[in-house]
Amino acid sequence: MRHPIEYLLIVLIPLILPSCGSPKKLEKLKSSQVAARLALSREEILQERKVIEGGRRDTIKVKDESTGEEFFLMHAVKDDNGEMVANEVINAAIITARFRNVAERHGRIDLQFEVIVPKEMQDSKWQLRFYPDMFVLEDSLRLESVVITGKDYRAEQLRGYDRYNRFLSSIVTDTSLFVNWRNLDIFIKRNIPQLYAFSTDTSFVSEERFNSFLGASAREALEHYTNMYAKRRNEWKRSRIGEMFRKYVTSPIITEGIRLDTVMQDSNNDYVYQYTQSIQTRPKLRKVDVILSGDIWEGASKLYEMNRSEPLTFYVSSISSFVDGSEKYLSSVISRRSEANTACYVDFEQGSWEIKPNYGNNRTEMGRICGNIRELLENEKYDLDSIVIAASASPEGTVSSNGELSRKRAASIARYFDDYVRHYTDSVGTMTVTVDSKGRERIVHEKRRIPFSSRSNGENWDMLTFLVDTDSSLSAENKRSFMRHMDNPDFDAREQAMHGEPYYRYMREQLYPRLRTVKFDFFLHRKGMIKDTVHTTVLDTVYMKGVQAIRDREYETALEYLRPYKDYNTAIAYVALDYNASAMSILSGLERTPQVNYMLALLYARNDDDEKAVSHYLKACSQDHSYVFRGNLDPEIFVLIQRYGLNREDDIDDIT
Repeated sequence: MRHPIEYLLIVLIPLILPSCGSPKKLEKLKSSQVAARLALSREEILQERKVIEGGRRDTIKVKDESTGEEFFLMHAVKDDNGEMVANEVINAAIITARFRNVAERHGRIDLQFEVIVPKEMQDSKWQLRFYPDMFVLEDSLRLESVVITGKDYRAEQLRGYDRYNRFLSSIVTDTSLFVNWRNLDIFIKRNIPQLYAFSTDTSFVSEERFNSFLGASAREALEHYTNMYAKRRNEWKRSRIGEMFRKYVTSPIITEGIRLDTVMQDSNNDYVYQYTQSIQTRPKLRKVDVILSGDIWEGASKLYEMNRSEPLTFYVSSISSFVDGSEKYLSSVISRRSEANTACYVDFEQGSWEIKPNYGNNRTEMGRICGNIRELLENEKYDLDSIVIAASASPEGTVSSNGELSRKRAASIARYFDDYVRHYTDSVGTMTVTVDSKGRERIVHEKRRIPFSSRSNGENWDMLTFLVDTDSSLSAENKRSFMRHMDNPDFDAREQAMHGEPYYRYMREQLYPRLRTVKFDFFLHRKGMIKDTVHTTVLDTVYMKGVQAIRDREYETALEYLRPYKDYNTAIAYVALDYNASAMSILSGLERTPQVNYMLALLYARNDDDEKAVSHYLKACSQDHSYVFRGNLDPEIFVLIQRYGLNREDDIDDIT
């Protein structure tokens, strides 16, 4: 965050040129259509050139990993006679290119460019406003403006603010100043002595009591001794604050929405603004265009509207383009038989095993189980073979009586649902299509019978232990007491001993009903399947989500999915996030495909190991010629290409 003073200092750039020829200068601008322009950041390019030149060596030894052969690569070109001679690169004094390759890092790209303002546009009476527009896919975005303010223009702005501030200072904020207090005091002393007495009384008086003495005559006197003309004029001024601001400050000083980067003045007296914009990448983003427009203002008048500049294009190189989108499959074993289960709470009257559908919550619970059974009977993949019902009891009473009671309740529930299934299958049946000896189709309706069996699970002490442990109403001491009773192996003695505990009533009323559960186990088999197991493959959906996340340039998300696989795509996610060591450990163990060689070249370049970087890059180019062109898009590889004069056909032939 910039300090406000810094904003002020940068915005206030006094132009040094004389202003006497402003009209002529404007006519010349209009006739010649002079405008500010965009250019690639010379500072960035020169820094890149230093990197290229600083690391340059006359020769570099390159090793072909597949054959072990070594050769020396010279930074040289062929002369007119076909001989290889050293190549000297002469830096251009002015960068005129209209495009640049930029690399994506951590899902973002940084665009750096210059806004160059020619000296012909500078005048002390003018303010120059420039508007960079960025075009990304189908979207356009106006970036923060660049403003250059002339010395005389700013002086006029400040004079306007000064006039406005003088107007504000003329507004009286204390309306009591309009009252002639001396004459009012004399009037009250002579005519309202009760009210005048308060002026010498230092005791506390409530507002209500004071207002009782402040009658109509006192209010009329106050109004009489008030300069109403001055008061009304002051109120008129208050009402015109906004209007007077617009009158005096015809061109307000801009403090928001301005991009203020480092400004330098070159030898031609042109102003150069270094502009940096960081943007989030997105799927299918291949390039970003930046176009500049602008205006010249004098006071509140727009004098000149500049033509839009030629676009400056940034081509985005993304690691996401290297993703391997091949589908990945997992081995899977499909079993013929399967199981499903659920549980419900069936309410019985005390000591009874007779089902009453309208008792307690039975209608809801048993209706849910009926729905589960219907879904299994109508399932397209599985046939329902049998159903086992097991009932559990709460601990009050003896173990033997509870076991017998739960057995009878399980049997009663089994009969209830057996009747339901018989009725349902009788009404629906199963339709089977058969073909007779003459090839005619016949539809056969079969009635299905699903065997039921029942059993008792006895007293449900395991569930009670869980409920006590997770109950927030029981204190820690209650829970410790309960666990001490649980050490007693005699269930009847254990339950009897808890009768005297202060928490027993709570358990019996709140927890015991939840122990009377009925568990349903459904046994099924896969339709049409004869073998017990079949081995097959299924799409690895987790892995493919990781691949898609790379395509969407959500690299952190991709890594969450792909980290366990430790394969090529995992390495791509690591490379995109600059986790270079992790990426290198994976790629080093993979087959040297063109993609792997290129990634290794990129990683070695990041580690400043030019020999290995060049070796892997040239190998990738020999395997797949498209990498000759791809190398120009990635800054790390581009530096190598420039530093060692790569991509000559004889270089690539040598490595093959």
